[in-house]
Amino acid sequence: MSGFTDKDVADQSGRCFIVTGANTGIGFGAARSLSARGARVLLACRDAAKADDAMAQIRRHTPAADLAHLPLDLADLDSVRAAADIAAGEPRIDVLVNNAGVMFPPLSRTRQGFELQFGVNHLGPFVLTSLLLPKLAETPGSRVVVTSSLAHQRGNLDWDDLNAERSYSRTQRYSDSKLANMLHFFELDRRLRAAGSPVTAIGCHPGVAATELMRHVGPFRVFTPLFGLLLNNADQGAWPALQAAADPSAEPGGYYGPQGMNGMKGPSGTAKRTQAAQDAGLALRLWDVSADMTGIDPGLAPA
Repeated sequence: MSGFTDKDVADQSGRCFIVTGANTGIGFGAARSLSARGARVLLACRDAAKADDAMAQIRRHTPAADLAHLPLDLADLDSVRAAADIAAGEPRIDVLVNNAGVMFPPLSRTRQGFELQFGVNHLGPFVLTSLLLPKLAETPGSRVVVTSSLAHQRGNLDWDDLNAERSYSRTQRYSDSKLANMLHFFELDRRLRAAGSPVTAIGCHPGVAATELMRHVGPFRVFTPLFGLLLNNADQGAWPALQAAADPSAEPGGYYGPQGMNGMKGPSGTAKRTQAAQDAGLALRLWDVSADMTGIDPGLAPA
């Protein structure tokens, strides 16, 4: 099966990538591949000990890997702001890979009181991206990568209850947050183009991969190892993110994912998205709502 894999990642020497959730799973796979190609990689994650362990694992394969931990808790917008301030001190940032997320937790809330899946999967990346756009714009060819999911196909944002004050279905709220990811990079791409920005926005999804994201799937958790055998393991799940982040031919506003088994496994290439994911009205509404909820204005005029 043809398509993009980690073997297609060219030399990345001199470039700097931020990968959120890089201590495990798909984020770890992406960080390991990028650092092996000479990139500086900031592992943006909550737990310093886990970040240190991940960096030690990477250095066992690439002893000279240029790595650093960027403290980041997407469930706390104060932490997101602090991470953006630290990252802005880097000499350059070439790519922000918004990878981290949560899936199917019991009803929980972020520090600012947002429903956890919407808060961590969408609002946190929305704020981090917005705050880092000026830094990214200093480097021609820089990119923002937003990770969505096949689950976006079932997304249907409840505009009157985005914060799950009235009802909560963990599976539906996950799908909704992944639709929000689609609309975010769709609208971000439109605004960046209209502004003539050197930054591009690209989306991706990992298909179905065996990662720690599956920890809230209850009794089905025991089948997670089989996903890596029958579908994608975590390293293979990172291929679309690597394509979106490092493939010179990746299209601005493009969406990439596995090419096999209806988007569930295999090398990466152009992926399918729903009409809702390309609805300009929905994207504009989500952008405005996200800015209102977070108090962060990305500073880009509507396309």
